[in-house]
Amino acid sequence: MSVAIGGRRRGPAWLSTPPARRLATCLAVGVVMALVTGKSGSNDAPTSGITGTFESASAYYWIAAGAVLWVVITAWQSRGAVVKSTYRSVTAKPREVFAQRRVKYPAYAGFLVAAVVLPNFVNGFWQEILVGQIAPYVLLAIGLNVVVGFAGLLDLGYIAFYAVGAYSAAYWTNQLPAHPPFTLNVFWTFPLAVLAAMLAGVILGAPTLRLRGDYLAIVTLGFGEIIQLVADNSGSITNGSQGVAPNSVPDFSIHVAGIHYTWPLEAVPGDHMPWYYLILGIIVVVIVLFHLLENSRVGRAWVAIREDEVAAEACGINPLKYKVMAFAIGASTSGLAGVFFASKNGVFTPGDFPFQQSVVVLVLVIFGGMGSIPGAVAGAAILQYLPQLLRSHIQQPDLFAYYGAILIAMMIFRPQGVIPSRRRAREIAQAEAGIGSADALAPPGEAP
Repeated sequence: MSVAIGGRRRGPAWLSTPPARRLATCLAVGVVMALVTGKSGSNDAPTSGITGTFESASAYYWIAAGAVLWVVITAWQSRGAVVKSTYRSVTAKPREVFAQRRVKYPAYAGFLVAAVVLPNFVNGFWQEILVGQIAPYVLLAIGLNVVVGFAGLLDLGYIAFYAVGAYSAAYWTNQLPAHPPFTLNVFWTFPLAVLAAMLAGVILGAPTLRLRGDYLAIVTLGFGEIIQLVADNSGSITNGSQGVAPNSVPDFSIHVAGIHYTWPLEAVPGDHMPWYYLILGIIVVVIVLFHLLENSRVGRAWVAIREDEVAAEACGINPLKYKVMAFAIGASTSGLAGVFFASKNGVFTPGDFPFQQSVVVLVLVIFGGMGSIPGAVAGAAILQYLPQLLRSHIQQPDLFAYYGAILIAMMIFRPQGVIPSRRRAREIAQAEAGIGSADALAPPGEAP
């Protein structure tokens, strides 16, 4: 039996209600996940993957999971407002207490102590993940949060500044065909890489930041692709697709006032903590500086531009000036991360800086909470740790199916992110009440 709408039949009657359509969608998602994670077919028997999948009990677990998802969504539709109200009332007092300086700063100190002490109690594999996967992306997420979260600009080429930092380290340590005027200790390449990344941000931002929304995103995407292609095709400067040879970028070392120390991983196999403490110190300094910047006149100007650029300009704020500053300052941490990456790995190629990495960093910021520095840190830590955790329980081809499902669930049930800024949380609440828009990247006039 079908339902007639406007004189034409529009599908079976049982799909005419929203709960039934949600159930059909959830079950369909379960079937798709079963097929994605099930057996593969072959050229001789292309349908054997489908039949083989449904001969396995795991397929029906996925369908059952779809039914459970339908129950959760239906319950959320009917009781979600009550749950949110209860959550806000229960957490109102703790949030109020934590907002006080006498509580907030000791709590931050406690988190720092935990970050210093706890990694010593994990094995070498997780220390490597912490140093090689999580910590650099924390720096990248904090920097992109300035561009996306504070200023409301969509940057899809952010990883290009990471490449600029890495190649700056290789250049100033004399590891490229193009030789520098003098060779530096890799530590001294930090400020030069920051300047190079900021200069690249200004070069990108000055002519393009009059664009908005999707147009700006396309331009930044093109910038990221240009940087990768230039690095890949400039053999006389960057060594082309071969990149930097293994173990050529020197390890960090200090030779000051009789203190001589080097960060070689090979000296103590499995001990990654010296590298961890180095990048932890960089992250702490960056967080403190960006926190001060967020609460400064510049930070308030960024927020005004993000919420309504036309109104901000009417108040005397120069949007182009502050947008270029956002791009340059956001790029600086990417340059720092690039130097750390170059020295830590000792080898890299243009293929290490693809467009997909820019998308990953953007996801970290959105997942953690746009406009929130603790959110950017939490988003990077969770999403970079999660694939490694799932890897030991899930087959590699299926890994990102689960990863994507987690992201979808997060965006449905908590779109403001793990640790949202107060302003972002308020925007989400207003959007749910039908007041304005919660999209920080919305065109002028649409933001609340």
